[in-house]
Amino acid sequence: MQCRIDNTIMDSVDLKALLVSRGARVSKEVYQRFARTHRLSPNPLECNSLLLPDATVVQLTDLAFHMAYIRSAMSWSTLKQLRYTTQLRTPFSVELDAGEKAALFHRGVRVAPITFPPPTGFYRQKTRSGMPFLGNAVLQGHQWLSFQLLWKCDYACAGEPCQYCDAGGELQALANKKGPLPPYPSPQDVAEMVRYAVIEERCADSIQITGGSTFDVRSEYRGIERILAAIDQEVGQENINGEILIYLTAPQGVRAVDRLFAAGADRLAISLEIWDQELARKIMPGKMKYTGRRRHLEALEYIAATHGRNRACSNFIVGLEPADSLLEGADYLASRGIVPIASVWIPFGRPVLGSMKAPDLDYYRKVKLGLAGIYEKYGIVPPGGTGLNVCMCRDIYLQRTAITR
Repeated sequence: MQCRIDNTIMDSVDLKALLVSRGARVSKEVYQRFARTHRLSPNPLECNSLLLPDATVVQLTDLAFHMAYIRSAMSWSTLKQLRYTTQLRTPFSVELDAGEKAALFHRGVRVAPITFPPPTGFYRQKTRSGMPFLGNAVLQGHQWLSFQLLWKCDYACAGEPCQYCDAGGELQALANKKGPLPPYPSPQDVAEMVRYAVIEERCADSIQITGGSTFDVRSEYRGIERILAAIDQEVGQENINGEILIYLTAPQGVRAVDRLFAAGADRLAISLEIWDQELARKIMPGKMKYTGRRRHLEALEYIAATHGRNRACSNFIVGLEPADSLLEGADYLASRGIVPIASVWIPFGRPVLGSMKAPDLDYYRKVKLGLAGIYEKYGIVPPGGTGLNVCMCRDIYLQRTAITR
């Protein structure tokens, strides 16, 4: 897919990076037309996505509703961030075109037709214990059921969250007020959400499990084992046709990951997030203090050497460090059989180093070209079939030949 914006020809990866990092404004006519027939909601907790003409999955953040949600639901510490709203103006909008079809516009000029995923009853469900699906799991595109925070982040509660992490900021605020932490789904709750998505509605075939960074990594890993056992009992892991990707804290002993693979994980992500160590210390103070780069690398390299190439993953947040630094880290990992995941920074959550301004197109293009060459050179295969809402790695992989030629 190619489109033109301000006399610049872009492919779908370019457009995805800009849309994820800048958001859009969705017209009320689009909601009225598609909210009942497609997966589209003004509630930010339902994690909207749109599909470009080549089926690229893109996070759709409606800035109007997103900012209203922040004002109504977030803490005072988050509300103070509203002074950055001048940096969050978007040139993109989703509107009905002349043919009454949904389309993406840039400064009022039609860019491309778009579609939305099929409708879902997922967000109206509750588990048998009464835990709502809404706010605890999201659907991404056609394929992924993702759990955002299945256990608390000890680093955030200790006052050292990652600057870019919305959930970490809220946990820090709660800890400062000595308020109760939010309830987290039990392993059985998770299994019932998986069953609904994978078996009953068949709106997902892959599972992404995520929690916070913990001091008691052994307890964290035992909790993950319980989650995987509950999924197996409720759903049957053989009925998950995609993959199970788990994000976890770097272990203190590398062999601790063996039990997670034995329990059913397909891939484990132990994420560095930022390769530039000086920037990492500023942006991720807890992560650098309590685990550090070496502990991450030891675990990642052990997984690749012991369990095979492409089974260890490490996320990089695209937009927080210079492209050259990110690509240096991605090449280092990929040369060892580790998958560099590329997640586009969404700046309208929390400011990083005092800014909520996203990089320009040239930055994303440099990352795109570099990762395409790295994936091709080392035989790296990022997770997913059609990709996740905010990750550009699978999209780059699918288009790597066209990008590098």
